[in-house]
Amino acid sequence: MDTELNRKTLDIKEISEDQPKLLSKENLLAELKLGEKKEINLNPPVTKRTTPCSPVLESPQSKSFGLPIPKTIITKRTRTHSTNERAMRNPVVQGKITYFSRTKGHGFIADEDGGEDIFLHISDIEGEYVPRVGDEVSFRLCPIPPKEEKYQATHVRIINFTPDVHVKWDSPLYEDEKSDCSPTFEN
Repeated sequence: MDTELNRKTLDIKEISEDQPKLLSKENLLAELKLGEKKEINLNPPVTKRTTPCSPVLESPQSKSFGLPIPKTIITKRTRTHSTNERAMRNPVVQGKITYFSRTKGHGFIADEDGGEDIFLHISDIEGEYVPRVGDEVSFRLCPIPPKEEKYQATHVRIINFTPDVHVKWDSPLYEDEKSDCSPTFEN
């Protein structure tokens, strides 16, 4: 039994010798042997998380096309309890989807009153189907901070589907959905 234990210990020791060594900053510079020593930043700068999608949030079909959406967009996950209560006090209104991109995570709804298009975040859609342009939806309005002059749609439900085929959220992206997203970095 002791020989078996020693053999296992020996195997572990042999394997651990093959593992790369963690080097200090000075040892790393000496180990590189690239001529003159260069400073290497072992702590890269913290940057904002980027996505491979365009950051522009505009509805091409909107009357206000070209006007950017407010910078502060409150998602369902980051919405405070008081903001959620304020949205729940607002009446349920109806409208039609004018634009929606699953890859970009947002869309726009034309209010039945014919006002300015209302921003829709992907996290506020309730149900198992991805909305399509022309779907009739019901929703509540939630003010967008800090000025609370504009609104976004929350608690969005599809109430009347268009005749187009609707896919579920867990289905793979179709080619037309992939074209909504352009890579940030080129190889």
